[in-house]
Amino acid sequence: MNNRIKEYRARHDLTQDDLAKKVNVRRETIVFLEKNKYNPSLKLAHDIARVFGVPIEQVFVFDGE
Repeated sequence: MNNRIKEYRARHDLTQDDLAKKVNVRRETIVFLEKNKYNPSLKLAHDIARVFGVPIEQVFVFDGE
C-alpha cells in the first residue's frame, strides 16, 4: 500500500508532529507511514483521511496484492 500523506500534509500546512497529535499517535508513526514501512489500522487510516477532509482512498492507495 502506498499513501499520499506527505502531499496532503503540505497542502494543509501540517508538520508530522501536528498530524500525529491530531490522530493521537507518535510522530515516528507518521514517519514510518510516509516511508511505506508501516500499514495503518483501518481506524488510523480513517482518522488521517478525516483530518484532510477526504475519503480514505484518496490518501491511501491499495495495491490489491
